[in-house]
Amino acid sequence: MKTLLKYAKNEYSQNGEDGILAEIFKRLDIKKGWFVEFGAWDAKHMSNTYALLKKSWRGVDIEGDKERYKDLVKAASKFRGRLITICAFVATKGAKSLDSLLKPTKLPQDFDLLSIDIDSYDWHIWKSFKNYSPKVVVIEINSGIPLGKEYVQPDGTPYEILLKDGELTGASFSSTLKLAQEKGYSLVCHTGNMIFVHVDLITKLNLPKEELANPNGLFVDDWVKKSSLFAKLSDVLKSLTTKN
Repeated sequence: MKTLLKYAKNEYSQNGEDGILAEIFKRLDIKKGWFVEFGAWDAKHMSNTYALLKKSWRGVDIEGDKERYKDLVKAASKFRGRLITICAFVATKGAKSLDSLLKPTKLPQDFDLLSIDIDSYDWHIWKSFKNYSPKVVVIEINSGIPLGKEYVQPDGTPYEILLKDGELTGASFSSTLKLAQEKGYSLVCHTGNMIFVHVDLITKLNLPKEELANPNGLFVDDWVKKSSLFAKLSDVLKSLTTKN
């Protein structure tokens, strides 16, 4: 049973997160809130928060690439101060840590949505995030790693380097679930991203007890199947190349 997946719908998101988050905030009775998203680009490209911004939410978008940041500033100008922009690559410590970057803003300590999507050391960023307690967290993982396998890529290593060296990127479902539980969150959906809600709010979602008790049952194995198929095709191509 994967209750919230039936609400999946994309306006700007990639895997149905817009619809799922809309349903979560409906059940939490949050009509206008605060979000944080980084790797934001122009605020809307494959964004989990732009649909909320258009519904009068406020937020903080962080983008490290200077050219993309120009697009972000241009987008923010349409929202009359409701979107704060920061040009930075988020790190796990020091002045570029997420806590440090957010400190000068008026972001509430218990803001409503954190969206982490940087294709690499997302897990480390969340682990290092200490001074805020968002109600809902969406975090990208490597969904091609099978259920039950724990893996976390090295902190601070760009995914391009890992791919070049043939190493796995991101973090596995199982490792991210373990971190979330340590931080006080329950898994409510897996879309390729994992979506968590703080345990203090979980009863408001009115989800089946068996679903909350067995978060592994929310794992969607589409990406594992694709990875397996790709590996088989690669083996076949290598075999044909060797024979020729």
